Amino acid sequence: MQASEFRRAVAAATSIAASVGLVVRVTVVLQDSNKLTLRLLPCDVLARVAPEADQVAGAEIALARRLAESGGPVAAPAPGVEPRAHERDGFVVTLWTYYESVTPEVPPADYADALVRLHAGLRRVDVPAPHFTDRVEQARRVVASRELSPDLADADRDLLGGALRDLRRAVVRRAGTEQLLHGEPHPGNLLGTAGGPLFVDWETHCRGPVEFDLAHAPEDVADHYPGVDRALVDDCRVLVPAMVTAWRWDRDDRFPDGRRLGVEGLGRLREALRSRATP
Repeated sequence: MQASEFRRAVAAATSIAASVGLVVRVTVVLQDSNKLTLRLLPCDVLARVAPEADQVAGAEIALARRLAESGGPVAAPAPGVEPRAHERDGFVVTLWTYYESVTPEVPPADYADALVRLHAGLRRVDVPAPHFTDRVEQARRVVASRELSPDLADADRDLLGGALRDLRRAVVRRAGTEQLLHGEPHPGNLLGTAGGPLFVDWETHCRGPVEFDLAHAPEDVADHYPGVDRALVDDCRVLVPAMVTAWRWDRDDRFPDGRRLGVEGLGRLREALRSRATP
């Protein structure tokens, strides 16, 4: 967030925490990009702060609550606080349990087991969610619009737009059973806690094949996930970084060092497409 937004976002989080009876004397910034993640002390609660236009926060914390109550491997809303989205001064704030990460990397077998249990829990939840292809189309709109992605060169625009179109078709054509997914269960959204792996960040939950989720995990995780379509995983492993690359070229993107990542993503996409074309 920009400096002026940052100060207001922190103030909104601490004010809301105080209004629900939490004691906050110190705020520790855990992540600052399109959204702000804070650790509030001494109540030791995690606050996620998003612009008010983000209306996913309420659905996100409601879904996490249902999964946590059923024993799913997810970070739970803050104890003793109503699990809902709070609005203040142009921001939406949700309050979560803070978990200490005790291991920097979750072993592939444990990662896969957590995903299997997560997907089983998600199959028991009936909530409205976009299809994964809606997210692909969001990325394509960024690429298609020179207004939204003014710094993207024409040749790169054609490459990225064509890849998103073709890969979306390939995944839809191969996909079998679909269900509710996390949407982005990459290592940054998996905490290795003392109680086991826990997934966080539900803003991108969607519907689609489990292979779409697996494409966000390290490659060897799929080796431990039963019954997956490996060719579909391979298609998703090119589609997902293509989507991420598109978002890095969005003029409003606030991801740290995003432009460098966008350039690197284009290079990796070219390499992946050449590999797919090689017999």
